Amino acid sequence: MRARVITDKRETEEIIRKCQWCHLGMTDPTGKPYVLPMNFGYRDDVIYLHGKQHGKKIDCLKEHPDVCINFSTDHLLRYQSEDVACSWSMKYRSILCYGKAEFITDPEEKTAALNIFMSQYSRDNFRFAPPAIREVSVWKVKVERYEGRAYGL
Repeated sequence: MRARVITDKRETEEIIRKCQWCHLGMTDPTGKPYVLPMNFGYRDDVIYLHGKQHGKKIDCLKEHPDVCINFSTDHLLRYQSEDVACSWSMKYRSILCYGKAEFITDPEEKTAALNIFMSQYSRDNFRFAPPAIREVSVWKVKVERYEGRAYGL
């Protein structure tokens, strides 16, 4: 069985929306790869992420804003013959998103981004306290390129 390339925009967005988290791939200040699991928001080809204002992740993004974000879902272990290791495989669908991290500093834009973020996990409306908006780091990644693959699905 071969992996299928995913090019359909609706399937790409379905995969992203189905995920509870993503993996953010960055380059650290020494040039080494650095990957973290993250919660996210997504709307109109933009991925929204947030975290503390200081730390390794922020240092990485400020020094090297190019990122790769992975979304993966529908995992199912399968085999043709239970006692033949080479017949085992994993069904999946995944998307890689490439772009540049851009920090959001305007309080109104931060609030809008956090609402998009929260809509990934809930249909409720939320309020954000001004100190929380001030203290959180929010950034967006405008997706420049998608790469998708599915295996067994």
